[in-house]
Amino acid sequence: MITRHRLAAGAFALLAALTAGLGTAGSAAADDEEPARPSPKVELLLDVSGSMRARDIDGKSRMAAAKQAFNEVLDATPDEVQLGIRTLGANYRGDDRKTGCKDTELLYPVAELDQAGRTEAKTAVATLAPTGWTPIGPTLLKAADDLKDDSAERSRRIVLISDGEDTCQPLDPCEVARKISAEGIHLTVDTLGLVPDAKTRDQLSCIAEATGGTYTSVRHTDELSGRVKQLVDRAADPVATPVAAEGAAQCSKAPKLNAGVYTDREKFGEHRWYRVDVKPGQELRASVSVGADRAVNQDYGVLLRASTTHGREIVRGSEAGDGRTDVISTGLRYPKPEEDDDEETDGGEPAPETVCLQVSNSFSAPSSVKTTPGLPVELAVDLVDAPDEASDVASFGLGNGWWLLGVLVLTGFVAGLVWGWVSRWRFAVWRTN
Repeated sequence: MITRHRLAAGAFALLAALTAGLGTAGSAAADDEEPARPSPKVELLLDVSGSMRARDIDGKSRMAAAKQAFNEVLDATPDEVQLGIRTLGANYRGDDRKTGCKDTELLYPVAELDQAGRTEAKTAVATLAPTGWTPIGPTLLKAADDLKDDSAERSRRIVLISDGEDTCQPLDPCEVARKISAEGIHLTVDTLGLVPDAKTRDQLSCIAEATGGTYTSVRHTDELSGRVKQLVDRAADPVATPVAAEGAAQCSKAPKLNAGVYTDREKFGEHRWYRVDVKPGQELRASVSVGADRAVNQDYGVLLRASTTHGREIVRGSEAGDGRTDVISTGLRYPKPEEDDDEETDGGEPAPETVCLQVSNSFSAPSSVKTTPGLPVELAVDLVDAPDEASDVASFGLGNGWWLLGVLVLTGFVAGLVWGWVSRWRFAVWRTN
């Protein structure tokens, strides 16, 4: 009985201590809580030029497909996202170029969407009819003004849906996008093309690349709505903005990368090198994606290879494709264990190991397709704590294949010895009987 009372008293005291500790921790967390990020802003730009009448998307017009996609996106837009809609070429039917190039209208102002706002935006979209010109450059300038405010931390995104080139040159949309990017207002422009036209694709790709955005070719309604939803959600949950990095032809001249996301361009069949310093006790995790932003031959692949500065392969990742996807990706992991005899730097810390990352592709294209600029490459690099448990396969370096081969050979050898012993024993028993 005395023992039970003591246990109860001890349990009560422990519970009280934990409660007090949690209360203190909660109070400290509340005091240290970071201020909330400003809600992201997204503006959808819709091309309403005359060419949007063409009926080549799932048996209906491009305009009808865009309206259906917009309705689905408006229903799925997160509450914390401020969303607006701007049109280009929706009002002027004439032939005067100067007037046609001013034809852009803020159909729905950038604001958080409640139920009434969603209904109002859908009603405004429903009234649109393919009409006039394609003033992409002037519309981008207006959209950038729509999204400006005093908050430097706010995420801003423009999603442009178009089926043709800008008709308001010499105001080059690519130059407009570069100007917007140079203003440093954290504005990304993503573009979606509704026709597989090379000139349209080149112009929309240029606009996206200038601001760190993406270009997507769309041929079906569900692809359009799915991609726009994805981009709006990305604004609500912003990811790291890729940084341009130019790979080298050999490791010794390669740029040194820290943890982050990087973009580059790689020619067909080219090898590019990058360098990453990995400290003892860290694990390098890297992945690469190569996009087919033009017509390519079927049967292609991508290789991501990690090696030492002396050329010894550490680990590799590879993936093959057959033309059914526009992007192909692969990745690798390399944990560097902590060792007692690691060399130390002047600061007393163990010296890092320089790992060479090689990105290669086996894309090819028909002779009629331009091979410049190279294919878009996105390389993600992360450095995390290496696994402590030796049971983790990666901690043994099995990714390079040699350890795995040794384990298989040893297993086969032991299995052969056991089987031979059992066979001899059975034979001896048979002779005895």
